Amino acid sequence: MTAISGERTLLPPASPESLSPWVAALARPGDANAALLAPDGTRLDLPAEVFEVLRSVVAAMSQGLAITVAPQHTVLTTSEAAHLLGVSRPTLVRLLEAGEIPYEQPNRHRRVRLADLLAYRERASRARAAGLDEMVRDGEDDGLYDLPLETCP
Repeated sequence: MTAISGERTLLPPASPESLSPWVAALARPGDANAALLAPDGTRLDLPAEVFEVLRSVVAAMSQGLAITVAPQHTVLTTSEAAHLLGVSRPTLVRLLEAGEIPYEQPNRHRRVRLADLLAYRERASRARAAGLDEMVRDGEDDGLYDLPLETCP
């Protein structure tokens, strides 16, 4: 068994458009499991999670984006969790203590499950999007997006 390596960033190919056939092939629906052919010819069935990672990597690289692969523990320290959310550790601790994100404290140190952190991030993202949608609706209702006639050509 190989050891888990650290973070690794990969650049897209020189011509990202060359991945278009890959993007199309990975986007096709199907009932069969995806498989990978090993260098020795062995067929390896891909778990759904691995297939989704491959699909995301190919899609991003086809747009000319670099990819960073970083292994994550399924239970994180507050520092790791804060980094993943892009907030300070004190901000994360406030979220934990407010009950926004479940955590465990087996000893002096809090631990956060990665699944709970990702669920919080998704909820927060949806709440932000809903708030922005409401602000746009309010602005439209108040006529803030209407242009005066004299500014139209």
